[in-house]
Amino acid sequence: MKITIGSRGSALALWQAEHVRARLAVLGHEAEIVPIVTSGDRSQEHRLAPLGGKGAFLKEIEEALLAKRVDLAVHSLKDVPTQPVDGLALCAMLERADPRDALVSCSGDPLGELPPRARVGTGSLRRQAQLRALRPDLDLLAMRGNVDTRLAKLRAGACEAIVLAMAGLARLGRAAEASEVLDAGTMLPAPGQGVITIECRADDADMRARAAPLHDEASGRTVAAERSLLAGLGGDCNLPLAAYAEARGGRLWLRGFVARPDGSGALRGEASGSEPEALGRTLAEDLLARGAGALLA
Repeated sequence: MKITIGSRGSALALWQAEHVRARLAVLGHEAEIVPIVTSGDRSQEHRLAPLGGKGAFLKEIEEALLAKRVDLAVHSLKDVPTQPVDGLALCAMLERADPRDALVSCSGDPLGELPPRARVGTGSLRRQAQLRALRPDLDLLAMRGNVDTRLAKLRAGACEAIVLAMAGLARLGRAAEASEVLDAGTMLPAPGQGVITIECRADDADMRARAAPLHDEASGRTVAAERSLLAGLGGDCNLPLAAYAEARGGRLWLRGFVARPDGSGALRGEASGSEPEALGRTLAEDLLARGAGALLA
């Protein structure tokens, strides 16, 4: 039986789907990729929130999965809401790539050396909030589009710099274009950033079994803590909220960030523990006790 894999049609999404296809082939499973245009792809110039947030990049793919037009779906985990779609389940998290953000500037300057009023493009409220806290003198421009589109806008003079996920640049062979890889302590990543995930129908035991060997337990534990924090704050992928967990000596260390979209009122917190979901809930409760709910309202 040939497996069909649903994916967005961007270069990065297809790279990720091809990576999964090749990994399945090593296991003896033949697969083909079915590109699917999503509502998020069709509306590149509009804000994501009215379209359903980052879930707009999943909707049509998940509909194809439920309709059995594809057997598996491949996503960037940071785009996947914490509330599962009825009838679907995440069945594997692959090894995490570099989770950090990267600054790409026309001049090659790092963030700290960009001139005042330099225009920096990013469509992420998480990145905007942290950039405003770090460099309130910069002009932040809302910018959407796939990696190639945003790099082309930068080179065309739309702005002086952009911020992208380092994992995406590396997967497309464009890591050398990064002017600076931003330390997680400076720019905390999105929950799940750098992780490719596979989704299947919840009752499809055969596809679950085929995808299971691709699951990386270390990635699964860290992103479970991050997504538990996201869920505990009642947040989604469209809020100025960041989380990053690391394994240290058999325990997990989780850091979180939340702020208003303008970067004001920024709250940071951290916690450690051995059980990922409980750790995320603990840090969420701490941030809520310190006023996170009002910032995200």
